[in-house]
Order: sequence, then C-alpha cells, then structure tokens
Amino acid sequence: MSDNVSIVIVSHSADVAKGAADMVRQMVGEEVRVACAGGTADGGLGTDVAAIMAAIEEVWTEKGVAVLVDLGGAETNSEMAIEMLGEDKGAHVAILNAPVVEGAVMAATEASGGSSLDEVRQTAEDFGA
Repeated sequence: MSDNVSIVIVSHSADVAKGAADMVRQMVGEEVRVACAGGTADGGLGTDVAAIMAAIEEVWTEKGVAVLVDLGGAETNSEMAIEMLGEDKGAHVAILNAPVVEGAVMAATEASGGSSLDEVRQTAEDFGA
C-alpha cells in the first residue's frame, strides 16, 4: 500500500457508505486506502462522530485524508471528528465539497497518482461544480 492521500466516505446510510467505498476500491484499486462511516451505532440512519474518527484514524496518513459527506449532518459530525483528532492530525484532513460517489472516485483517482491533498480536493470539487 502506498502513502497516498486516503479517502473517507461518510453517509447517513451504512449501506451507501460501504457501497461507495467498495466502488472506489473496485475502480481505483489498492493504491488508495478507503474507509467509511455510515449510519448510527444501532443500525439507523445518521452519522456518528466516534465512527467517523475511527474511519479517519484507520486510513490517516501525513499526506492527508479527504472526507466526502452526503448531507449536512454528516458534514457537521465530520467537522467535529476532525477537531477531536487534534490540531496535528486534523490539519491533514479536509472535507471535500463534491458529490459522494463521483467525488470519491475522482478524488481517489487523483490520489492514486501521488497528488497532494489540495490537488485531490481541487479535482473532486471541480468535478462537482
């Protein structure tokens, strides 16, 4: 596994988060680490700050972690998770303003070439514009 920017997908649905992460792995391969957090601990719809933190920690790298979210609450909880990582780690994590599935594929494709977190963000966000 290379040291590329990693991807975290956060969705209110565990199935959507897992499905999007699986699709990224199938399309981009193993060059980019992908984790996901979806649903609540009891299997309902929603997001969980602790699960988002765990997903970020699972794939964290100095190169950076790009987080894609589906709805407003996912973004708010992702922001909280990033803050709780602490300044050192949190500085290497960015929430992208891009569609979850298409943005994650575009971000992972860019990351697989060794691009920086800013380049990965720009590629995903340009796609969503």
